Amino acid sequence: MNFESIDYLGQGSQLQKEAHKVLTVNRVMEKLANFQPLLVGTIPIDIPIKDSDLDIVCSFEDKQVFKDDIQKHFSNYPQFSMMEKIFQDEPTVIVRFMMDNFPVEIFAQSIPSNQQIAFQHMLIEHEVLTDRGEEFRMEIIRLKESGIKTEPVFAQMLNLKGDPYQILLEYGKQKKII
Repeated sequence: MNFESIDYLGQGSQLQKEAHKVLTVNRVMEKLANFQPLLVGTIPIDIPIKDSDLDIVCSFEDKQVFKDDIQKHFSNYPQFSMMEKIFQDEPTVIVRFMMDNFPVEIFAQSIPSNQQIAFQHMLIEHEVLTDRGEEFRMEIIRLKESGIKTEPVFAQMLNLKGDPYQILLEYGKQKKII
């Protein structure tokens, strides 16, 4: 699966098709093109739950240029907010807003998008879902609906012990997924 483009969403589940339409009509990836946008999270790998958002990771060289661009393109959307924080020792910009009934979160760091943890987790989770089949996928969704976050659910289902976010990356490296 090529997650570098959102084209695959157009042939996916109903929710994936809706996400594709929203992102395409609003030209989101086009507006973010200078920042290596990648859609990540549960919708691309078809394990959404109610209120799943459109998670997009981006990479910036100049944080202020990124923030100015975000302000220009997205500040008029409902519930727009932008904040800065340090996440895993990296300056990070997190942007949230609503777009056509979808919550959107843009997470940006100076790390190339395809090397960010969210993208790597998604690649690993996609491979596991492909390998384990539909029953496994439905159990992942059921556990997520009970309130458990995605990475802890995968760690639990794979019997991985330790910090689920770190152990999932180690699992992906061991299995040569990432």
